[in-house]
Amino acid sequence: MTTASPSSDPVLSVRNLSISFKGGRRELPVVHGIDFDIHGGETLALVGESGSGKSVTSFALMRLLPDARHCVIRGSVTIGGVNLLELSERRMTAVRGPKIAMIFQEPLTSLNPVHRVGDQIAEALRYHRKLTRAQIRTRVLELLTLVGIPDPESRMTAYPGEMSGGMRQRVVIAMALALEPDLLIADEPTTALDVTVQAQILELLRDIQKRTGMAMLFITHDFGVVAEIADRVMVMYSGRIVEEGTLEDVLTRPRMPYTRGLLASVPRLEDAGLKKGALGTIEGFVPTPGDLPQGCSFHPRCPYAQAGTCDTMMPDLLPHGKPGHPVRCARAEDAALNPTCMEDISA
Repeated sequence: MTTASPSSDPVLSVRNLSISFKGGRRELPVVHGIDFDIHGGETLALVGESGSGKSVTSFALMRLLPDARHCVIRGSVTIGGVNLLELSERRMTAVRGPKIAMIFQEPLTSLNPVHRVGDQIAEALRYHRKLTRAQIRTRVLELLTLVGIPDPESRMTAYPGEMSGGMRQRVVIAMALALEPDLLIADEPTTALDVTVQAQILELLRDIQKRTGMAMLFITHDFGVVAEIADRVMVMYSGRIVEEGTLEDVLTRPRMPYTRGLLASVPRLEDAGLKKGALGTIEGFVPTPGDLPQGCSFHPRCPYAQAGTCDTMMPDLLPHGKPGHPVRCARAEDAALNPTCMEDISA
C-alpha cells in the first residue's frame, strides 16, 4: 500500500458522470452517474469484473470515446478548474500528456511495431515541448532509466517486438510519464504479466508516484493487486459504484456482497498447500447494459438477495458503518453480520 499524503484540493473531480452509446434512435446507458475525487499523491483503485464499465470510464476521462454521433457523455470531469467534457478536441489534445496520461491495458497493442521505442517516447516531447534533438534524446534516456530499463542507450533503438512483455510495459509507462502528468490512469497494467514482473511494475509505479506526487487511478479486477497499490477503493458493477472506502475498510469490512465475492476469489499465500476447499466464486455473469435486471443489478447473482426488496428497486449509494464507506445494497447491514476478513490478502 502507498503512503501518500493527499493534497487538500483534488487533482481530478468527477461529478455525475454518465455514458451512453447510440444505436439508431436509442441511447444505451453503460455508466450511471458516478462521482469521485482523486488527490495528489493518492492512488484510487477502480475494481470490478470485465463488463463492469471500468475501462469505458477511463476512456471517457481521457475523451477517447467515439464522437457525439455515437456516444453521449454527461456530467463533469474537472482538472485544474477546467471541465474536460467542455473542451474542443484541439484543446483536449493539449491536456492529454501534460495533465492526464494513460497506461493502456496491453503494451503490445499500445506500441507501433514498426517504430523504435525511443522515437515513440519522444513523440509527445516533440509535440508538446520546444526542445532540441539533443534535449529530447536526453529526456528519453532519463525516462528509460526511470522505469528501470537496463542499457537505455541500446534499448531506445529497439523495436517493441524485440522486447519482453515486462520491458514493453515499462516503455508504455515511460511514454505516459514523459510530460510529467498530474494524473496517471493505469488500465489493468499488470494483467498480461507474470507475477514476478507484475510485482516489479507495481513497485515501479509506487516509486514513481512517491517521487513525483502524481495522482493515480488504477483500474483492475484483482483485489490482490489492489492490496499492493491502493489508498482508496471503488468497486464497480454494471456501470455503477457499489462500494467505496479506504483500502482497510473495503478489505476488512466489505459491506456489498459483490465486493465480498471478489475478495473470496483471491488466493492467499498462507493457504498454500492446505485443504481449504475451492476458491470462492460468483455464479453467473455481469449483465449486458441492454439487459439489466429490475432492481439491484447484482441481485440475480447475490446470495443475500431478498424477493420483494432487491428485485424491485435500485438501492442508493449510502453510508454504512464508518464515514466515507458508502454501499449500494438494501441489505448491507445484514450482509455485514459475518464480514469476510481479508487482512492478510497482501501477504
